[in-house]
Amino acid sequence: SDKIEDELEMTTVCHRPEGLEQLEAQTNFTKRELQVLYRGFKNECPSGIVNEETFKQIYAQFFPHGDASMYAHYLFNAFDTAQNGSVKFEDFVMALSILLRGTVHEKLRWTFNLYDINKDGYINKEEMMDIVKAIYDMMGKYTYPVLKEDAPRQHVEVFFQKMDKNKDGVVTLDEFIESCQEDDNIMRSLQLFENVM
Repeated sequence: SDKIEDELEMTTVCHRPEGLEQLEAQTNFTKRELQVLYRGFKNECPSGIVNEETFKQIYAQFFPHGDASMYAHYLFNAFDTAQNGSVKFEDFVMALSILLRGTVHEKLRWTFNLYDINKDGYINKEEMMDIVKAIYDMMGKYTYPVLKEDAPRQHVEVFFQKMDKNKDGVVTLDEFIESCQEDDNIMRSLQLFENVM
């Protein structure tokens, strides 16, 4: 029966994060903060790993008036750095560290990665449209009752024109960072997304 118990334990194997010391060195959090975060994470995800479904459920709770599933999908992909369909505590904390305490440059690089849906190193207009639409959906009719149907498209047109410096139809990381840093409106809009985090 010992053997059966061992096997059972193997199948429900939990993911334990690498030492908190290591995470403390890699993030902008103190050991104490990491312990608190880990406790919260384990509370929501006892297995220590979040799949996309769970991620969407957790996220939906924050946006009862809108449909957060699409934005949660894109966000999950940005958190899932190994692109293996699961987010571990380490992935979660690394992203959080950048979003909450990173330099402007780090935050912009992370946001670029969120928008670069197919991870080819460029943002095209469709990708930007998909993310912006997902944000509008998530915020729901209550947040933007006055918005016209084509508001996301107009939003994207303006942004994209400003960002695509060499007019080649795609935005590179450098173009993205440069545009955001020289335009307060863009920066403010991105800040909005940060609060969405």
